[in-house]
Amino acid sequence: MKILYIFPHPDDESFGPAPAMRQQLTQGNQVYLLTLTRGGATRQRHKYNLSIEEMGEVRSGELQAAADTIGITGLIITDLPDSGMKEMDPRDIEAVIKKQIMEIRPDVVVTYAVHGISGFHDHLVCHNVVKRVFCELRGGKGMPRRLALYTLSDAAETNGHFRLNTSTDEEIDCIVATTDDEVEAGRKALDCYQTYLETIEKTGIREMVSMDVCYEFFQESYDPPVDDVFFGLNVE
Repeated sequence: MKILYIFPHPDDESFGPAPAMRQQLTQGNQVYLLTLTRGGATRQRHKYNLSIEEMGEVRSGELQAAADTIGITGLIITDLPDSGMKEMDPRDIEAVIKKQIMEIRPDVVVTYAVHGISGFHDHLVCHNVVKRVFCELRGGKGMPRRLALYTLSDAAETNGHFRLNTSTDEEIDCIVATTDDEVEAGRKALDCYQTYLETIEKTGIREMVSMDVCYEFFQESYDPPVDDVFFGLNVE
């Protein structure tokens, strides 16, 4: 089966569901990643004295290395404005997302839960435009049949460096239990972001890569949660 992850920035996949992505690949599924910006507006660029465009090139290269480490089937990087998606006409973002869904024809689409985990506005915009496109396309032949929303559980281990939003047990519909090897693949993917290594080490983010990867299912409810984002979907 096919799954398409849609996130706004390089490293969103590695800070988040990379271990589950690795598992989905080893189970024989096709895993695609659409990253909407090149991530060039990060404040880290000042440390390296790089322009937004130059930093975007560096971050795109790091993203490609992370995708190769995970083994992702296909990576698409578009050049929407990092930290500027809230100023865009959402229809323009929707057109980018719709084009990729029409080409890949995934069974499942994944993006951030409504709270965006970090609450960053690019994350919130991404949630809303992906949900809008999913609602438009679902039901059509070869179109996605599920929207899964990556999230953290209330029990997730965090630290004092970040204020993160989580989902309640009642909201979580799927918990993918990953292996030590899959978690290690996620950590190796995170290490591909060389421009963030100092921050990663200082904040202990590598240790926050979780063995349990959680999803909400849009307009579906499973209690207890299932253990597979493809649960209940039949191959056509």
